[in-house]
This record gives sequence, C-alpha cells and structure tokens, in this order.
Amino acid sequence: MRAVTFYDGEGMREGTLTLRSQAPELRWAPELRWAPELVEGPAPAGTPRLDGVITGLFTDHHVHLQLVDLTLLAESRLGRVVDLGADPAWIAEVSDHDFADSDPDGSPERRRPIVRYAGPFLTAPGGYPSDRAWAPAGSVREIPDAEHAARTVDELAADGVSLIKVVAHSDAGPVLDDDTFRAVVHQAAVHHLPVVAHAEGAGQAQRAVRLGATRLAHAPFSERLSDAEIAAQAASASWISTLAIHDGDTLALAIDNVRRFIAAGGEILYGTDMGNGDAPVDLRETEIEALRAAGLDGLDLLASLSPADPLASGPLLLLLDGDPNRARRLTPADIDTDIPTDITEP
Repeated sequence: MRAVTFYDGEGMREGTLTLRSQAPELRWAPELRWAPELVEGPAPAGTPRLDGVITGLFTDHHVHLQLVDLTLLAESRLGRVVDLGADPAWIAEVSDHDFADSDPDGSPERRRPIVRYAGPFLTAPGGYPSDRAWAPAGSVREIPDAEHAARTVDELAADGVSLIKVVAHSDAGPVLDDDTFRAVVHQAAVHHLPVVAHAEGAGQAQRAVRLGATRLAHAPFSERLSDAEIAAQAASASWISTLAIHDGDTLALAIDNVRRFIAAGGEILYGTDMGNGDAPVDLRETEIEALRAAGLDGLDLLASLSPADPLASGPLLLLLDGDPNRARRLTPADIDTDIPTDITEP
C-alpha cells in the first residue's frame, strides 16, 4: 500500500494505491496481469508515500496509424490516440485491434489503446493530400460540392467516426469553397461530430475557424497571426500542437503563435502528427520541449496530454516526477517493494 498524489484531469488529489489479491492467478511479471487499485482520499496514517504523481496514460490528438508500426503502441505511454487521416474501413478495424501479441496468460485487452478516428481527409478535387504518395488508398475523399459534402459526412457518421477532418491547404493546391466547407460543418453538427481542419497557407487558419471548424490539426505555422486573430481563435477553437514537425524559422513562428494563444486563454491539445517523419510511436519528447518553450508547463502541460482517469485505468497507470518526458509505466514493485523486479513468468 502507498499514499499517492494523482492527477484526475482537473487537479492534484490524494489517494491510496494498493494491490488487490488475486492469488494464485496474480503473477508479478510486469507484462502480465496485475491488479492495482487507486482510491481517492487521504491514506491511513503511517502509510508510506510513493514519490511522484500518478496519472492515466496520455493522449496523442493527431496520429496517422497507417504510417506507423502499431505493435509499438502496446508498451507506449499512450492510452488514447486520435487518427486524423486513414482509410475508414482499415481504421475501423484497427480501433478494435489488439496491439499486443496474443498471449492467453497475459492481459492484451488491457494494453489496447483507445482509438478515435476521423476516417479520410476531406479535400477539394486535386487538393492536398490527394497527390501525395504517402497517403494510403482510401484515406482521401475529394469533395466537389456541398451536396457531396453532406452525403459524405452522413456516410462517415454511419461508419463510426468520432470527428471529421477537413483540409484547407492553399499552398499545395485547391481548397474547398466556402459553401462546401460550411456544408461539411453543418452536416457534422447534425451528427454531433466536431470538425478539425488542416489549415495551411496564408489566411487559412482564420478562414477554417470562421467557417465553423472548432479544432485545428496543427498550431498555425504558415504566418504570424495578429493579436486580434489570436484572440478570436482562442474564443472559438482549440489547437493541436504538432510543433516538433517543424524546425528553424517555422518552428519559431509556430511557438510564437502558441505562446500568445495560451496567453489569450486558448486550449492547446498535445499532438505529434505521428507518422509524419521519424517520430516515436510513444510520447514525443521534442514535442513536450517545444510546448514548454511556448510557455505551457505544470498542470497546463499535463492537461494538454489529456491523461485517462487514473481511478478507472486499472494497471494502465503512469508514474511521473513532474516532467512528462520521464513518465513511465507503473509496476507492482512500485507499490510493494518486496516484489522482485527481475522475476520472470513461471
């Protein structure tokens, strides 16, 4: 038993962490079943304290699972991912997929990240990324008009998407006209689905939010937004960070926009554009560092990572010492120091 501090999504709370007895089934190999229990409230007097903070696994709000090795998610510090561009049939199957190797003696169901997904990029005919070799078959839908937009959103809603992804990338080709963009937003609202926009090119971030997108897939990096534009964005939309995909002047520009967006009260969500370049299938340390450079730290940084509720996360818990980059999976030995850390499966 250990007295612990845990983060519940809003603030720090006190609790008690114990191991429930499941003998003889319970084994201590870290990759196998074990049963921690976190209870809110002060621990009994004299209970030894576990140094650090307990959270649920983190969320990456911008990934492309068709472009990475899915099996690496099983041991990552990510418990939830949001896929923003994939073939809808493929990603629907993946959302029910077990990312750990099947093991009848293990607990693969507890290692399966929650996958939320948008399905395909919705773009103008010939628009980005329809001409990109990296875009998997089925991951792009070209939308010629408002009628087609509404019909497509209806189909995606029936397919079980959690949100809709729209492309407004004027530097790489044609973009949806205003009527078609609004039709996507309107029909998404009918199905209670948020709209996230890839906005790139001069004026596209402002345009996407003005037309109804409530989330930007990337913190704006094409231009420095004015303070008035930042204030309007902060009141209307959240930004997914994806800062670490940039470097040099583009990174500095994006960090400047994010710093002022945070100061204006805007919501930043941690996201990496996983699958874009050489990024880990895990927490991306350079993304955390860039967010800190933009002024996001402490509880605000932790909130951007959207940890799962640790009171309902079973063994999927993280232990961190104040720096998310040093977070690691909790093990039984953290709770009971008499448990050998090198024990193997019988």
